[in-house]
Amino acid sequence: MHPIEFQGVSKSYPIYESPGDRLKELVTPRRFQFHKDFWALRDVSFQIRRGETFCIVGENGSGKSTLLQMVAGILQPTAGTVRVDGRVSALLELGAGFNPEFTGRDNVYLNGSILGFSTRQIDQKFAEIAAFAEIGDFIDQPVKTYSSGMVVRLAFSVAIHVDPEILLVDEALAVGDIYCRQRCMRKVHEMRARGITILFVSHATGDVKALGDRAMWLDRGRVIEIGEPDLVVSKYLARMVEKDAAYLTHKKPAERTGTASVRAPEIADRIPNIDHRHGDGRAEVIGIAVLDPEGRPLHVLEPQSRMVVRISVRAKQEIPLPIVGFMMRNHLGLDFSGANTSREGFEMPPMQPGDICTVDFHLELPELYPGAFSFSPAIADGTLLGYTMCDWIDNAIALQMGPSDGQIYGFLHLPCRVELNARLIQEERKIG
Repeated sequence: MHPIEFQGVSKSYPIYESPGDRLKELVTPRRFQFHKDFWALRDVSFQIRRGETFCIVGENGSGKSTLLQMVAGILQPTAGTVRVDGRVSALLELGAGFNPEFTGRDNVYLNGSILGFSTRQIDQKFAEIAAFAEIGDFIDQPVKTYSSGMVVRLAFSVAIHVDPEILLVDEALAVGDIYCRQRCMRKVHEMRARGITILFVSHATGDVKALGDRAMWLDRGRVIEIGEPDLVVSKYLARMVEKDAAYLTHKKPAERTGTASVRAPEIADRIPNIDHRHGDGRAEVIGIAVLDPEGRPLHVLEPQSRMVVRISVRAKQEIPLPIVGFMMRNHLGLDFSGANTSREGFEMPPMQPGDICTVDFHLELPELYPGAFSFSPAIADGTLLGYTMCDWIDNAIALQMGPSDGQIYGFLHLPCRVELNARLIQEERKIG
């Protein structure tokens, strides 16, 4: 049996225009309805395997929190079936499950007892919970006196120390400081390695890619996509870019007339790989190449070397404000670095149907750890403040980074000059 299973689940909330309508509905026969139904979830079906980290992405109001509250047993579905097999520990809305009038200590015991722990069992765990929370003497103060970060620390500490079989994590971690967030994320990674089933909701797509075994995209209560985190996140971000561009306007240059289409003198005409492709199709990427400074194709990236990322694009319709660029990703699928013509201050001329343009990005590589890196080329129309994606290709070409002469700590080695900035004092030794 899967630890979490949703079958055709829908959830609606009654929306009343005024408090009086709620009263009217209570005192009149059932056939009279004074509310409108708001459907937070519509026909949602999925299964989560034991030990899997399952991530959910989507806009605010897409139904993510409602779904997690159903798994936690806080809400019941209007239709469909929710099955949960295992002890659930949840870090949902900020301070959810905490009584603000109780002290932190009291809330630890309250939450533990709700999960079925005896006072003696909580006694044994309390020192670890308080140590991880790091809120000091505030543990004996009412929770209503806590900052939002202190509430997160205590709530997360309780959630991970009650031996959960299923851990639910909502966006609450986003309000913590960087120190708190890093400690919490490390703990999530540890629990993932121990085989605990994790249901993780976040707007931080980098965390979704790094943590998730699978991801689900919710939009207005409906499942849009379930699959590999890289693919789901790419489609989700593409939709968000399109939506954002619809709200922004940009001034287009005057119409060009009588201009013949032009071709680039050098053209990259090969796309080695296409994981996913999206855009409105008014222009397309026709090739990408990673070259050395002399124009020879690279097969391995070398630390502290120069390279050229060449991208060729073709216009199918008029593109008044073309932007060509790429995203460089590491072996975890995380966006590592990127560049585009607009960001680098290079203004491209408008493109007419049939025009082919090649852009060379000259880069100097730092010392990077020896992993695999992919390049995702794109062409858009607009400005950095508002644009429409014409064509984006995920992971069109991938190359391995060669070994560095020295040890790489973390992702890269920053150029560094070391000097001794201190006074050396040598104690005089008495002789004789």
